[in-house]
Amino acid sequence: MKIVKNTDKIIQSNKSEITDKQAEEAFRTIIKWIGEDPSREGLSATPRRVVKAFKEYFKGYNQDHKSELGKTFGDIKGYDDMVLQKNISISSHCEHHMAPIIGIAHVAYLPSKRIVGLSKLARTVEVFSKRLQTQERLTMQIANTLMKSLDAKGVAVTIDSTHQCMTMRGIKKEQASTVTNYYLGQFKDDLSFQNRYLRFISIVKD
Repeated sequence: MKIVKNTDKIIQSNKSEITDKQAEEAFRTIIKWIGEDPSREGLSATPRRVVKAFKEYFKGYNQDHKSELGKTFGDIKGYDDMVLQKNISISSHCEHHMAPIIGIAHVAYLPSKRIVGLSKLARTVEVFSKRLQTQERLTMQIANTLMKSLDAKGVAVTIDSTHQCMTMRGIKKEQASTVTNYYLGQFKDDLSFQNRYLRFISIVKD
């Protein structure tokens, strides 16, 4: 796998050279390495199941965020306030230990002339989260993609998540969570927009 400087574009030049069977054999080797017997009944099909699961965990490498945001709507009848989608569930994997990252994202944008279907905001989050990630980069990728694709006046993205690489191993702080924010356009330049956004995402439904 060749990773270019722009991590939004990941070239899988050798993907076709790696078969499912070869990936299964790699996981079979790992099972042996931890001291288990991959041939016993409970583990004999595990390499196949793990390969299938990995295809789902990392399906973002085969998805194009541009196609998700390609369809926009111009009939907004003068709407010029923020569009905010809260509590978008996230499941990703950290690129350092390949441990799960579980949390939620809040995404807002200020339309210029066009809007996008609400599901596309969640799909954009999904595309980038289903890759090996750092939370900081994930937050920025979502924001930069929405800003550019929608030609928005501003974008705000917040992610609040738990990293199992530090709750299940290492320092083992089970209650620790990580929050990242990234602002572009008017959300960055005008604190009134930023403060309204932060207030809205903090509102809890009864």
